[in-house]
Amino acid sequence: MSRNRGKTAIVGVGEIPTGRYPDRGAISFALEAAQLAIADAGIKKSEIDFVIPTSALFSSQFSNELTTCRLVEELGLKNVSSNVTVFSGGSSSTNALRIASSLIETGRARNILFVHCDKLGTGVSAQGGIDLFSTAGISMEWEVPFGQHYSTVAALATQRYKYETGTTDEQLSAVCVSNRKWAQKNPNAFFRKPLTLEEVMASKMLSSPLRAKQSNMLFDGGAAFVVTSAERARDLTAKPAYVLGEGGVVTHFAYHQEPDLTRFGWAKAGQMAFEEAGITPADIDVAEVYDSYPIYQLIAFEEVGLCRRGEAGEMHLRGDTWPGGKMPTTTDGGMLSKGHIGAGGSVSLLVEAARQVMGRAGERQVDDCRFALETAVGGTYMDAQVTILGNEIP
Repeated sequence: MSRNRGKTAIVGVGEIPTGRYPDRGAISFALEAAQLAIADAGIKKSEIDFVIPTSALFSSQFSNELTTCRLVEELGLKNVSSNVTVFSGGSSSTNALRIASSLIETGRARNILFVHCDKLGTGVSAQGGIDLFSTAGISMEWEVPFGQHYSTVAALATQRYKYETGTTDEQLSAVCVSNRKWAQKNPNAFFRKPLTLEEVMASKMLSSPLRAKQSNMLFDGGAAFVVTSAERARDLTAKPAYVLGEGGVVTHFAYHQEPDLTRFGWAKAGQMAFEEAGITPADIDVAEVYDSYPIYQLIAFEEVGLCRRGEAGEMHLRGDTWPGGKMPTTTDGGMLSKGHIGAGGSVSLLVEAARQVMGRAGERQVDDCRFALETAVGGTYMDAQVTILGNEIP
């Protein structure tokens, strides 16, 4: 057995509905999500001995407050030894879980609370949000001056992937439809109205071939989870979300330095995670795949081994990834339908993966779910992170 396989587990999750809350402070999102996660874990707040907040993009001042222990004070936690911010953009969830697991495995902590919150929907202006995502993770020296921003980044990958695989606009749009079908079942998702292929393909062109309804929108939100040892987890719940395997690969900073815009590091990261978990892609019951744009859901889906190269689009189109399909995918609706809340895009997916293996996903619950795969990625897709959770240890 791998040294790390099944040594730690997520035992509690909490989340507020993605939305726009102009009259609420971001700290309220964090507190509510944290309280829900602690209650879901079935522990007392006095048992939390380590807190890991992640940064909020909407305000550097607020992020500083999270770093300097505001959550510990506001929650009334009395036995915390450390409060440490972990931030790597959209891969913050995976990296925080990795660090939390290491702390628990080495005896440095027993019960760790991770919290994310952001207010990108109402905490910044519309132009402020555009400016933020036109510069965050994009080279100020070699890319920003020439007009690079997140829509053009996604368009470049989409155009190249279509050329290499023959994937159609209809298949790309099917990712949005698939994720919306799951969002319709998620009370925490912002977009819950049905979405058709025709609506996606008729929407405004942003950066050819990327359309408006193939993009994400910024919202307010928050989520949290509690990590503990496997031994403690078994006392708390019949179905812990054991951390079975992890893999990560950093490939670039500047997008133009990425050697392959249609693969990134997903294959290697996935191989690492599956080897550590002791299972194969065929064992996965649900896939929570990072989806800031449809192209990245398709690429990661294929590269981690859930299907062969160029097949992911057709799988989404024919319903394999929908509710009731053979490979349920991005079951909370993802950033394309649940909404983009900064680093919380990946946090939501990890929380959803834990829910599924713990059997707590409500109307979205996948039958007989044992193993869940979650992908996360930061910035302009600079790192590929894969986590495998399960309610049993292979």
